[in-house]
Amino acid sequence: MSNERGGNEPTDSPTRWVARHVNSYVESGGTRGHLFHGAPTLLITTTGRRSGLPRRTALIYGRDGDRYLVVASNGGAADHPLWFHNLLAQPRVRVQVGADVFDAVARPATADERPRLWETMTAIWPHYTGYQRKAPREIPVVVIEQAATPGGRDL
Repeated sequence: MSNERGGNEPTDSPTRWVARHVNSYVESGGTRGHLFHGAPTLLITTTGRRSGLPRRTALIYGRDGDRYLVVASNGGAADHPLWFHNLLAQPRVRVQVGADVFDAVARPATADERPRLWETMTAIWPHYTGYQRKAPREIPVVVIEQAATPGGRDL
């Protein structure tokens, strides 16, 4: 992944407070910013579906075994967040959880998985319930699984 300047640094969320959160997370190697108002957060870098450039944002996460879960709430807005559209177009993502950085594959939860995973996420961040009430769409839960190399080792 490279950005407009030809480097590998992703462009952070255009939302100022999110960009500050991401910056703190990255600069501290994940020691600051992992918790956001008591909820665990990760950084996800998607590939822009139009630009092809890396885009990074911070999201509250949960766990389901070895898998990470995030919610494409967009605060209950009518549209899915841009990062969700990006991962639909290109499911390979880069994730940082605390100090751990890894490549992964992200996908929306299936209709069968979603109810249980939604419960997991609303237990972590109850505001998702209110976001769903106001959203004119079903808010997706995204499943993130660490990618493995052909030999079975993590990338």
